[in-house]
Amino acid sequence: MHLFSSSSLSVLVPVLVQFVLFLRWLHRRMRNEEIVRAFVRDIATNHLPHIYNALQEIAAHQGIELDETPLVRFVDLNGKGHS
Repeated sequence: MHLFSSSSLSVLVPVLVQFVLFLRWLHRRMRNEEIVRAFVRDIATNHLPHIYNALQEIAAHQGIELDETPLVRFVDLNGKGHS
């Protein structure tokens, strides 16, 4: 007697394939969100202060008075500490 009949095997294989494809999709999505989060953090902490500084210099050269540069704070909504 076979452990799996051909009918149960024909149901089990597609289910396993779909589960593996779901795991791959989930891993890619989580990895993509990690990359986007790192990109946004990099822009906020490294590039925005330089952009604000350049804007202040351009405005001073043009004789335009701007408000004080806003503070750039990165808020981690996941509750994890800064690495």
